[in-house]
Amino acid sequence: MRIENTFLGAEQVGEQTEQRLWEQGVSRWEAFHRDCRGIGPTRAERIEQFIDRGRRARADGDTGFFGERLPSRERWRLYESFRESACFFDIETTGLDAATSVVTTVTLHQNGETQTLVRGDDLTRERLAAAFEPAALLVTFNGARFDIPFLESSFGIDLDHPHIDLVPTCRRAGIRGGQDTVESRLGIDRALPEVDGREAIRLWRRHERGVDGALERLIAYNREDTENMVPILEQTVERLDRELLPESHPRR
Repeated sequence: MRIENTFLGAEQVGEQTEQRLWEQGVSRWEAFHRDCRGIGPTRAERIEQFIDRGRRARADGDTGFFGERLPSRERWRLYESFRESACFFDIETTGLDAATSVVTTVTLHQNGETQTLVRGDDLTRERLAAAFEPAALLVTFNGARFDIPFLESSFGIDLDHPHIDLVPTCRRAGIRGGQDTVESRLGIDRALPEVDGREAIRLWRRHERGVDGALERLIAYNREDTENMVPILEQTVERLDRELLPESHPRR
């Protein structure tokens, strides 16, 4: 689904109204007309206003316009239209509380490239801000509750970009559980299935003690967490497309 399939961001348009439009063959903005069944003149005007502003935002790469209008579980709709500026990221820490724990590594994956910033080396406020600067869209797994507030608290940066959190997104598609459970359900393999969050903390402690290979293993785990979000999102988007858009109507 591309953003041009979406009417949900218009005022007074909910999922039922949008589905009604799709079922009438109005599955893209250019197909909308005021004679659609079940759409009164006031609502039609609001849809036209949304389409007009949406076209300008799409041309300008303004994901914020759509992010403000879509609920968190529906922001997956932004991905197909803005995938080149989407930044997948994941952090590793020494604990769950930003007041008593620190960030050890941050991995970011954008436009096919992956980088990892490491505490004590290049993990600084300036490097983080520069890494996130090109992103018009953030993608995390449970980042709304953990990764984003942890980074903002620890480094004083403001990550107010539109955000696709894969937890509500996967739930929208009927897939529940942690990232490893979701990957298993979607058939996504791991090179390091034995490493988890607790082991990541132990690996950092071993690195601090000078144990060879500990940091490299931690980075590999952090990168795998991050890069595996790509097939999770893409498979979930495909699943939701099949579920929501009528088969006879174009998705792109």
